Amino acid sequence: MTRRYRALVVVFMLVALVLVSLALALSYDSPCGPPASLPDDTTRMKAIVSRCYGSPDVLTLEEIAKPTAADNEVLVKVHAAAVNPLDWHYMRGIPYIMRMESGLGTPKDTRVGVDFAGTVEAVGRNVTRFKPGDEVFGGKSGALAEYVTVREDRALVRKPSNLTFEQAASVPVAAITALQGLRDKGRIQPGQKVLINGASGGVGTFAVQIAKSFGADVTGVCSTRNVELVRSIGADHVIDYTQEDFTKGEQRYDLIVDNVGSHSFSEYRRVLKPKGTFVIVGGPTGDPWIGPLAQPIKAGMLSPFVSQEFVMFLAELNQEDLEVISGLMRAGKVTPVIDRRYKLSEAPAAIRYLEEGRARGKIVVSLE
Repeated sequence: MTRRYRALVVVFMLVALVLVSLALALSYDSPCGPPASLPDDTTRMKAIVSRCYGSPDVLTLEEIAKPTAADNEVLVKVHAAAVNPLDWHYMRGIPYIMRMESGLGTPKDTRVGVDFAGTVEAVGRNVTRFKPGDEVFGGKSGALAEYVTVREDRALVRKPSNLTFEQAASVPVAAITALQGLRDKGRIQPGQKVLINGASGGVGTFAVQIAKSFGADVTGVCSTRNVELVRSIGADHVIDYTQEDFTKGEQRYDLIVDNVGSHSFSEYRRVLKPKGTFVIVGGPTGDPWIGPLAQPIKAGMLSPFVSQEFVMFLAELNQEDLEVISGLMRAGKVTPVIDRRYKLSEAPAAIRYLEEGRARGKIVVSLE
């Protein structure tokens, strides 16, 4: 018995040592490194770079090598880009668990941004779908830069003529998140009662409009200052959360899309129909280790024991869904909402404003 006890103690100590070492490795922030030196004959461009984890202060505007299009790629001159919560999560390396993929100590990918819109400058020899001069928008890592290369079969489509570059740049991540949350996870149907919690934010403003395009009866939840905005983009009903708690009302919903995580699951369940669906898009930042992942973990534990469905997902940028959104915008059924505009050199300020969580619609960065 004594030997077994000693063996268990040794195993416990080894496990504890591994966990402590892993925690230290995940939470350690290395100092920012210097800009990379470039040969004199390098063709350069300006880009936002993050060479270490931290606040928006770690973001720098640098000259880096301008990319060239591979055989199956398109080179786009960026006219506008947009920022998303994903950008500041990667910038800060929080929650720490994500550093197992993004890099220990320092980020593996020093480039920032995903959403962009611009003009095709060059195409690879195997590209047939695009040509120089095409106005396009899409998603690719490193979008906060003067140029970006994208594979022609990835998240890249032509820009609708009735949209500005800034409007188009605001679309990819937020609009596709809204579309996939409503259509794929929420299985939205005409006539359903749908509630969008956090209806005035980036995903929320798209979700209200996309839900209406599916023929749903839409309720948007927002603060007092955003009530008229949410009503103007098509919400049938608007609830000012500073005046009314929708979880205590009598209305029941077929589908709830939650962008903010402002209530407990038991409160949400009260206003969700017995066979309703609750889609988690965003939530509180939470602790630095697992952050917003706490909500989906709880949802996964709850779903098997209730008739309602609680689901969480990460949006997948793809060409097909960008075309769907593009069609809705061409038809006038979806119009991007832009809160503030910044210059490329002001990208740190744009992300700092995004972190405050008070943006109405999207925040864009103009390169024109």
